[in-house]
Amino acid sequence: MTFAIRSFGGPTVSFTLGGLTFMTDPTFDEPGDYPNGDRKLTKTAPPAGRPSEAGEVDVVLLSHDEHPDNLDRSGRAFAATVPLVLSTPAAAGRMGSPVRGLSPWESTALRGGVTVTAVPAQHGPDGTEHLTGPVTGFVLHGEGLPTVYVSGDNASLRVVREIAAKFPSIDVAVLFGGAARTPLVGDVNLTLDAAGMVAAARILGEPAVVAAHVDGWAHFTESRADVSAAFAEAGLSLSPVL
Repeated sequence: MTFAIRSFGGPTVSFTLGGLTFMTDPTFDEPGDYPNGDRKLTKTAPPAGRPSEAGEVDVVLLSHDEHPDNLDRSGRAFAATVPLVLSTPAAAGRMGSPVRGLSPWESTALRGGVTVTAVPAQHGPDGTEHLTGPVTGFVLHGEGLPTVYVSGDNASLRVVREIAAKFPSIDVAVLFGGAARTPLVGDVNLTLDAAGMVAAARILGEPAVVAAHVDGWAHFTESRADVSAAFAEAGLSLSPVL
């Protein structure tokens, strides 16, 4: 199966499905310190391209709007120009049009025969949801189309099992990793580590896996090289990105 994905660094990738171009969590700011509540996050690398390089983006899939490593200032400005942004109901309430909020397991039908279903995501260990806020993943599916899972910032393999039970035939998985850590919750992961990404791939039936959210920020404790090494050791491979 040929499925081209363009990476812009961090959590931002673009791909085309059913004639529609999708982009995940747009982040296009330059390196520097960015406020995150009473703390800051430090971006360490420039974006690997500009939004125009994705072509005409039809839909932004936004896992959440509260953290600058998932939606920065340039990404927020870009999202405002896109016809449709799908995210959490909380994000829709804060951002307004063109953001449409989807609750977990809620679906919306788009043109081109594409249906997008919001799926759960847990941005940290059990019991930290009140600190990290609501996050969503997405499954894109349709008759005659590959089924694509975008995890968003998820740290829970239990959540992955729930999604695999609902969608047992995932063809492509865009997994957010990086083993992100901040003082907010101490010495625990806010996103999957490399071993967790391997485990998620196994749970999902070993689809084509694209690694995202594994570079460009100082609070990522693992790199793309760590993920590649973990997949190689497990006898799995990562799908290339443009």
